[in-house]
Amino acid sequence: MNAFIFLIISIPVIEIYFLIKIGSEIGAFNTIGLIFLTAFLGIYYARYEGFRSLRSGLRQIISNELPLYEIISGAAIAFAALLLIIPGFITDIIGIFLIFPPTRKIIFKIFSKKYNQNNNKNNKNDFIEGEFEDIDEDKK
Repeated sequence: MNAFIFLIISIPVIEIYFLIKIGSEIGAFNTIGLIFLTAFLGIYYARYEGFRSLRSGLRQIISNELPLYEIISGAAIAFAALLLIIPGFITDIIGIFLIFPPTRKIIFKIFSKKYNQNNNKNNKNDFIEGEFEDIDEDKK
């Protein structure tokens, strides 16, 4: 919980810092224009990638396969679009990394390896050994 509160407070502070730094280098109007440009291009490309992911998912459903990657990819694209709409350069960079398929696959591989390692550690204690005896009701 404390890490979440820390992120909520620190992300806007970092974004404001970079907005001021970049604004002082390229100018206020250029900074504002760049923010709007990344938002519009990000939304457009997120829409394109979203429809592409939807088509791929429908093809897999038609062929009786589970579109697990497309579901996760669609959620990542929606999150990336949200990050691109939020004004700021750090969120834009993270959003761009999530929108492009090659970087999205790399990010998914990193998180899936981490999840599999944590999951394998927890599965060792999932079994309880014991004996049982089948009792029929007729013998009573």
